[in-house]
Amino acid sequence: MTDRASQIAAFLARHGLEGAKREPLAGDASARRYERLRTPDGGTLILVDTPAPAEDLVPFIAIGATLDRLGFSVPAILAAEVEAGLAIQEDFGDGTLTRLLNAGEEPRPLYELATDVLIELHRRFPVEEAACLNLPLYDAALFTQQVALFADVYLPAATGKPLSDEARSDFDAAWAAVVPEACAGPQSLLLRDYHVDNVMRLPRPGLRAAGLIDYQSAGLGPVAYDLVSLLEDARRDLPAGLEGVLLDRYRAAFPDRDWGAFRRSYAVLGAIRHTRIVAIFVRLALQRRRGYLLHLPRVWRLLEGQLAKPELAPVADWFARHLPPGTRAELVVPEPD
Repeated sequence: MTDRASQIAAFLARHGLEGAKREPLAGDASARRYERLRTPDGGTLILVDTPAPAEDLVPFIAIGATLDRLGFSVPAILAAEVEAGLAIQEDFGDGTLTRLLNAGEEPRPLYELATDVLIELHRRFPVEEAACLNLPLYDAALFTQQVALFADVYLPAATGKPLSDEARSDFDAAWAAVVPEACAGPQSLLLRDYHVDNVMRLPRPGLRAAGLIDYQSAGLGPVAYDLVSLLEDARRDLPAGLEGVLLDRYRAAFPDRDWGAFRRSYAVLGAIRHTRIVAIFVRLALQRRRGYLLHLPRVWRLLEGQLAKPELAPVADWFARHLPPGTRAELVVPEPD
């Protein structure tokens, strides 16, 4: 038995779960692992195994407590040893919106539920609480830093060589020209990875029917980010016209906001997210997790849709000069040695 396996077994024993049957669950793009624990009395729980340093368990617990207080469904934490990166939480089952969609359920009600969660989150979250939670600030500097992953990972993989100093400087300048305005509007709790794979449907009333399961990287940031994450999903196409319907639903909830500014923010933040995801998927492929490459054409299509908008002109110009159309989604990532 490995040291980690022994550590987990001792953790479970300390919390009366040494007799639980353990079943691995599918993971995500992170290094976290999840197991379903089937207890002798017929119940189920979830074991969370976060590699050290387990810094994301602390914000996950704190942010979850805030979301619960505000009226949203998050898994209850039944035990945690954050120094070890281990926790036991409530089991929300298997009903992610992704699985429901794959099973043929009507998309619109599911996406409306997920959109309504964001509407109420942006109404209810007290911005001043961000400091108490020690949340990171998703501002222009952080977004510009995060999108640089494209220059650091994707382009070397695509061209076989690092980006030149001049091209890298131009890349940073192009984003710096568009990001600050996108971050200038209303702010709220930004969940960061909000999409149908991270929302579950529960047998609960109202908004509590949406179970939220991934928010350990949440911060304070512009309200458009999570909406574009939901509606321009890297892994799934929405039915034609549904994105516009849901944007109108969100808009109707905030009639006094500057909708033009919101749409510009939505476009820029969408472009940031798509650009970074291209790099993340390629990085995962280089780590032998090549299944994510199936989504690259979609992400490039979404990115190019945003680059066509006037507010992205400096970034679009950079892409046109350094990665012209026809040289993007066709990248073949070599098998790692």
